[in-house]
Amino acid sequence: MLDQPEKTPLQQRKLEVQTPVRFDAGRNARAKIGFVLLPNDQLVEEDMVRMAPPGIGVYFSRARMPHEISTATLAQLTGSLAETAGRILPDDRLDVVCLACTSGTVAVGELRVCEELNRGAPNARATSLMGSVTRALETLQVRRIAVGTPYAHELTDTVVSYLQDEAGFEITAYAGLGLDYDRDMVRVTPDYLLEFAASLDTPEAEALLISCSALRSLEIVEALEEKIGKPVVVSNQAMMWNCLRLAGIEDPLPGYGALFRHF
Repeated sequence: MLDQPEKTPLQQRKLEVQTPVRFDAGRNARAKIGFVLLPNDQLVEEDMVRMAPPGIGVYFSRARMPHEISTATLAQLTGSLAETAGRILPDDRLDVVCLACTSGTVAVGELRVCEELNRGAPNARATSLMGSVTRALETLQVRRIAVGTPYAHELTDTVVSYLQDEAGFEITAYAGLGLDYDRDMVRVTPDYLLEFAASLDTPEAEALLISCSALRSLEIVEALEEKIGKPVVVSNQAMMWNCLRLAGIEDPLPGYGALFRHF
């Protein structure tokens, strides 16, 4: 019989586990939602974590594209959507995967966005931020909307044309702030956003939309609804609402507007 090697002082302190490991469903037992972000996004992660109900896991990865935000640069997202989606929980299953960019959805196309996301996350329900916005407006049963964006004028026109010509909404008024970079959009103050958005309201508008995930518009939804007396949809609010509904989660979330109070 061979002699057993003598244990080192460290090995002598190693204990044997006496009971089987116990498992529960984990922190994300209700749903796992993945978000594909722009490279310089600074708000989506914080906003999604803030809004996530108990039992919902939210996970993120960043796609590739140039820094400037324009229709042409956003279209370049197409080539990295599948690979980026595939990096989110690669060893587990997402329930929903979403492109977290309103204007990026318009530049790439809703159908193409969902196809690419599903190439990377084939078992998830794929959606987009613009898809979330249009579903939110339809759920609120509004057709005439006023629209505010932070984008440069060409991109603002592109997004508004999509809402009118593709999604079928009537635009009663719109304006953009003429900004090209996320680093500027994230610094627009909430009090300015409140003034800017309220100035776009018209008597004909049934609701007001503030487009773009890079604006701190989530912070002024309730105040803006109270000021104009109409439903308000903002990008990150609509995105979380839609992703939760796609995952079968219907929790009301106080503080985030009529969309979360009633639907």
